[in-house]
Amino acid sequence: MCGILAVLGCSDSQAKRVRVLELSRRLKHRGPDWSGLYQHGDCYLAHQRLAIIDPASGDQPLFNEDKSVAVTVNGEIYNHEELRKNLVNHKFRTGSDCDVIAHLYEEYGEDFVDMLDGIFSFVLLDTRDNSYIVARDAIGVTSLYIGWGLDGSVWIASELKGLNDDCEHFESFPPGHLYSSKSGGFRRWYNPPWFSEVTPSVPYDPLVLRRAFENAVIKRLMTDVPFGVLLSGGLDSSLVASITARYLAGTKAAKQWGSQLHSFCVGLEGSPDLKAAREVADYLGTVHHEFHFTVQDGIDAIEDVIYHIETYDVTTIRASTPMFLMSRKIKSLGVKMVISGEGSDEIFGGYLYFHKAPNKDEFHQETCRKIKALHLYDCLRANKATSAWGLEARVPFLDKEFINVAMAIDPESKMINKDEGRIEKWVLRRAFDDENHPYLPKHILYRQKEQFSDGVGYSWIDGLKAHAAANVTDKMMLNASNIFPHNTPTTKEAYYYRMIFERFFPQNSARLTVPGGASVACSTAKAVEWDATWKNNLDPSGRAALGVHLSAYDSETPLDNKPSKIIESIPLMMEIPGVAIHG
Repeated sequence: MCGILAVLGCSDSQAKRVRVLELSRRLKHRGPDWSGLYQHGDCYLAHQRLAIIDPASGDQPLFNEDKSVAVTVNGEIYNHEELRKNLVNHKFRTGSDCDVIAHLYEEYGEDFVDMLDGIFSFVLLDTRDNSYIVARDAIGVTSLYIGWGLDGSVWIASELKGLNDDCEHFESFPPGHLYSSKSGGFRRWYNPPWFSEVTPSVPYDPLVLRRAFENAVIKRLMTDVPFGVLLSGGLDSSLVASITARYLAGTKAAKQWGSQLHSFCVGLEGSPDLKAAREVADYLGTVHHEFHFTVQDGIDAIEDVIYHIETYDVTTIRASTPMFLMSRKIKSLGVKMVISGEGSDEIFGGYLYFHKAPNKDEFHQETCRKIKALHLYDCLRANKATSAWGLEARVPFLDKEFINVAMAIDPESKMINKDEGRIEKWVLRRAFDDENHPYLPKHILYRQKEQFSDGVGYSWIDGLKAHAAANVTDKMMLNASNIFPHNTPTTKEAYYYRMIFERFFPQNSARLTVPGGASVACSTAKAVEWDATWKNNLDPSGRAALGVHLSAYDSETPLDNKPSKIIESIPLMMEIPGVAIHG
């Protein structure tokens, strides 16, 4: 992932140029390969590049033929070759996949964004009339923020730290939206059928679903650098690794880097994920890399994690820390891109609390709510935990075409039904249950869901709670609502993270970028209403899904006092992005 920073309509001065360069350097971790700054009058476009496609000539900003249109982009456009073929009257300066954006704008104006198949955030400046547009990908896989200065300037940055000190107000740029200087506001360019949350009725066809996901993975093999797959041993990452291993041979990436896939996993010694990932790697024949961390390693990294992830959300910090540590190790091996499994649980109702969905309508509405919020949770984690070390994460489950197929399925087929042997994500498991050419071993294909922060080792969460309890007193908690009136922390762990976040990002706008509300096992606040007992067990761990999780918290014990439990004899399933290097 690259880092972009744009300041539009500010003062034209040497001091401002120096300040833009200074702020751009705060994003250097996202793009250590090249830095660029383009100025036209009172507009500045800065870029920190992580070179994945055309490393030799794809430096930014990118331009049209006469350089009247300049673009700074963070992302990957998977259909760029097809788009180039349709732009017959245009000449391209580079082989970069993002080079099509300026030319599409010339051809179609502001209405071209939906033609892009990929993940992206970009700022496009038309120097002919000094107008500009800003856009973010459909689901918000790439991170992006917008702010406004007292001088009337508009600021755009890949991370909060690029604009929070200089803007009077700033906020998360909404996914699937475009901001135009001509209209002076946002409009949503992404308008899929599922967005209305009306219950769909397309009959489930396992082969259609399988083909759609295979296509989503295959298109993400586009790379000019070494890459891999994150492999937790859970369903989602294992499917990503299996499909990648199956179709890697014969691709341009295989010719360049070799056809044997590398896979990566992280966990505490003896964690459920390490064991399951090792088994999947042996089955697929990947070159497997297993990284261990201790609870103390994770605790020592918490401040860096919060600085880079830019959140105080408990769920996100718990899961981001091992991913942050793993990303550093992966980058040290020379890998610059990994394919990951985020998004599946939101699309298919994979979280264990979905067992309590009362009917198919509420099941579907909850999946829609979860997808719409992904940019605040799992996308934010995957993007920033990897980008902190100059590593890019690609997420095939969030492919636009795949989402359209998966979200059109009648949700009755997605619902958990124990009497019929349907566990969570049954439609996805069934789609890849091939007796003749198996993708995965059966017990992996049907392994119970584990959330990343659980699967790396249950003592990880318990260790975080114990550390927070040692640093946050009961007296501090009594005054929590006065100190933090917005999204008041209700646990010592949440209070501890909030203190660190406010030290880095003290502005009110910053705290408003973080979601809040009641949640159990990663549910939305609305879904908490599905089970009355959940109101007393509001914890994001999958173990809070009492009566569902095989190692659930004991219902009589308050969550903050529960010991860790690891059931070694049961192959528990957790979804961390599986790592496999496409070598």
